[in-house]
Amino acid sequence: MEENFEDVSILLCEDDENLGMLLREYLEAKGYRAELCADGEEGYTAFCNQHFDLCILDVMMPKMDGFTLANKIREMDPDIPFIFLTAKTLIEDVRNGFELGADDYITKPFRMDVVVLRIEAILRRVRGKKNANDTIRKIGKFTFDTQKQMLTIGDTQHKLTTKESELLTLLSNKVNELLPREYALKNIWIDDNYFNARSMDVYITKLRRHLKLDPNVEILNVHGKGYKLVIS
Repeated sequence: MEENFEDVSILLCEDDENLGMLLREYLEAKGYRAELCADGEEGYTAFCNQHFDLCILDVMMPKMDGFTLANKIREMDPDIPFIFLTAKTLIEDVRNGFELGADDYITKPFRMDVVVLRIEAILRRVRGKKNANDTIRKIGKFTFDTQKQMLTIGDTQHKLTTKESELLTLLSNKVNELLPREYALKNIWIDDNYFNARSMDVYITKLRRHLKLDPNVEILNVHGKGYKLVIS
C-alpha cells in the first residue's frame, strides 16, 4: 500500500533561485507543501514562525550557512529531520553534516525523483519512531530503543548513529530470518550501488562490535543474499 504523506510541510533553503524554484514546484507537484527561502536568515525566520515536518538546507548560503542554520533549528526542535543539499563533496563536509544529526546528505547535481524518494524514506522512519509499541525492543540481553537510537546491556550503553539504528531496526524486524542486501540498501541508502553496499558492510561491522557483549547474539553473512540477526 502506498503511504500517504499529505500535509507534510518542508522548509527548503536554497540560494540558487532557479534550482530552488524547480525543486519547490516538483515537491508541490508531489503533494508536499514547500516554503522556499533564499538564505539562512530567511530560513531561520520562517522556521521560527511556521511549523515544518522536514528541512532541506543548502550548505553554502549567504547571511547564514546551512550548518549554522541546522544548529539553530535543532536548538528549537531536536527531533526534526533534515537533509543537507550541496555541491560540496569533501569528506569533511559530509562528516560535519552527519555529526550535526543530518538524516541525509545529497550532492549536486541530483535527480528530483531521488530527492523525493529520500524524503519518503526519512518520513517513514520518523513515523516508525512515533509508534510507541515499537520503540523498545529486546535483542538477547540487549535493550534497543529505536527512538533514542540507544543499545543497552547491563550498565553499558551505545549511542548508535542513524544508519546503525536503521540497520539494526531492519535486522530486528526479521530475527533469525534473512534480511536481503538489496532491501536494506534501498530502504536506508535508496540506491544499491557498489559504494553504498561497501558502506553498509562497514555499519554491519560496527553493529557486530556492539553486539559481541552477548555471545548469543550475532549477525551472520548469507553469501550473496544478505544478513541474519541470529539470537540463540
